[in-house]
Amino acid sequence: MDLEIIEADDGQWAEYDALTRRAYGQPVSDVVRLAPYADRRVVVRGGQVVAGGMGLLVPQWVGGRPVPAASMGCGCVAPEERGGRLAGRLVEDRVRVLQDKGAVLATLWTAANGYVRRLGWEAPAQVFSWTVPTAALKRPDADTLDIAHGDTTQLAELRDRLSAQWNGPWQRPAWWTTWQQDVHPTLETYAFSDHGRNPTGALAVAIERTPGGRQLVVQDFWAADAAAANAMLAFLGRHHARIPTVTFERTGLPPGLLLPSRLAGVGALTATSWHPWMLRVLDLTRAVQLRGWPKEADFDLPMAVVTEDGRAAARYSLCVSGGEGELKTTGREPQLTINRGQFAVWYAGGYRSAAAALQAGVQGDPQALTRLLGVTAEREPWLADHF
Repeated sequence: MDLEIIEADDGQWAEYDALTRRAYGQPVSDVVRLAPYADRRVVVRGGQVVAGGMGLLVPQWVGGRPVPAASMGCGCVAPEERGGRLAGRLVEDRVRVLQDKGAVLATLWTAANGYVRRLGWEAPAQVFSWTVPTAALKRPDADTLDIAHGDTTQLAELRDRLSAQWNGPWQRPAWWTTWQQDVHPTLETYAFSDHGRNPTGALAVAIERTPGGRQLVVQDFWAADAAAANAMLAFLGRHHARIPTVTFERTGLPPGLLLPSRLAGVGALTATSWHPWMLRVLDLTRAVQLRGWPKEADFDLPMAVVTEDGRAAARYSLCVSGGEGELKTTGREPQLTINRGQFAVWYAGGYRSAAAALQAGVQGDPQALTRLLGVTAEREPWLADHF
């Protein structure tokens, strides 16, 4: 019986909601919560929904600019339909629809990394959550900042400004706060500022029950400087009398050595590795044109980009000058050869050295590779939302 991929109406989406519960073995709450904001696609066989997924058009900050992007979430295939490459066909259809609506990037979280990697996605960064005894965060020497409870327009502006310092964060839409409050009913937001000035820190934390009692779960940790970061950690440490542990969610802490460097010698910090977020560049030319670039960069680099099936390589010249970028087709001999997944990692600033890129399979002149990495390495990859 033929399969049909269609935009879901409310009845079909309710049927898909029931399917996700069966496929995952538990409710997938975002299927309902995010439905009003999403493009909803289902696969129908004989009038019955057998697969589906949603896509959210949410820009992502790259190079200091918001780039039109599609966030792919809540996808699944009925257990009895697996093994027939239906997931890949569905993903391609979902991506095509969102690309037609303007997306030049596509992002997803999935445990099936190998599967989507064959479709052109790649992981720009490793992802960890961190758990630490609350008492270990006590910092009597931390700078004293004013602390205010509640979200504000100023905090939203701070998050946007700090998001632009990374490659990957959402330019959070108007519905973001309501969505997060629905997902985490105990979520509370705190602003940290220096004696009445504009806030330099934003912390969002929930209290959740565990088999052993309760824990603090940090969902958002935005610090403009070390003083804000220290004050926020110290604030969490003040909960030690009632809550024994603090967990920084997989999206709740930017990459780097913030916790390991501050807790050296404590011996109680635990890192848990999660499946990473995956990025795919849908339109190479527009993606290069729309992201930000270092104003001091000035070069023209010929390169070849291997197609997703690995059978051909298109030749381009990457031109960066005055903070603008352009990717033009060319007949020049390439100095580097890169596949679509490697292009995505480079685009997001995921290669921190030429050695790392060469080990990942990028081919060509090491000096040209160092120049290429230099134009995206000023910002690290980080996706601060899980969907």
